[in-house]
Amino acid sequence: MNLDPQIADLIGALDGGFPPVHTMTGAQARATIRSRFVVDSDPEPVGSVTDTHVAGPGGDIPIRIYRPVSDSAALPVVVYAHGGGFVFCDLDSHDGMCRDLTNRTGAVFISVEYRLAPENPWPAAAEDVLAVTTWVADCADVLGVDADLIVVGGDSAGGNLAAVAALMARDRGRPSLAAQLLLYPVIAASFDTESYQRFGTGYYNPKPALQWYWDQYVPNDSDRSHPYASPLTANLEGLPPAVVVLAGHDPLHDEGVAYADALAAAGVVVTRCPFEGGIHGFMTMPMLELAHHARAEVSAALLQQLLPSPAR
Repeated sequence: MNLDPQIADLIGALDGGFPPVHTMTGAQARATIRSRFVVDSDPEPVGSVTDTHVAGPGGDIPIRIYRPVSDSAALPVVVYAHGGGFVFCDLDSHDGMCRDLTNRTGAVFISVEYRLAPENPWPAAAEDVLAVTTWVADCADVLGVDADLIVVGGDSAGGNLAAVAALMARDRGRPSLAAQLLLYPVIAASFDTESYQRFGTGYYNPKPALQWYWDQYVPNDSDRSHPYASPLTANLEGLPPAVVVLAGHDPLHDEGVAYADALAAAGVVVTRCPFEGGIHGFMTMPMLELAHHARAEVSAALLQQLLPSPAR
């Protein structure tokens, strides 16, 4: 199992440039990450982009709605939670990927600026993602989306929030979901897996940072075994089909595999998209050919889950 050649050429710079967030406060880490963000002066065009907000349990939740160019009156819709360790990143940080996935899937993407930790600890972020998902179901006609084709998705920490939102929706009886899209998700607060041992140092997303993310979002150890924090502890029966992306050189690889296995064992349809040469977060790195290959494969896998029959 080898690193993707492009990543291999960059990994030293990527790893060396990763800020020591575990030595910072949440606000300091957020400011550091934001200061490094470069706005794309020529973003990929989509049909339309609208910034608005949704009422949530802790106040208004900013969202960004991406619509593809389409004549359809009712499109699939993905409620998307960005990564960032529950602490940083925002609508802007994932704008490029949401635009690209909107075009590749032909679905409406709704990016969620959920409340961030540590100021808003668990389960605030997951409740925000569920609130937006419920709003989408309630307003499907107005939004021009298909209420039968609602997906929750996210990358890294956002993958955790998407998985938890799916659990919450099942447990609370609504909204009905068609699929979940989990890109190298944070699944369990376990830091001794083989992939942590192999890739917890030198592969861009170091173990101390990953542990620190959990400390910010779920500071009480006793809460970390709750299914709405660590979905791997949940009863997974009755969940919607899942597309799970696995990066081979990722400390989180093994927990992603374990979750895919557990979903399948519970009777959930699972499509695995393994990218052995990838590192954590690679799909948000547009300079990588592997990122674009993954976006294409994942989009096709999601559409196969949503539209399995040509008659659909």
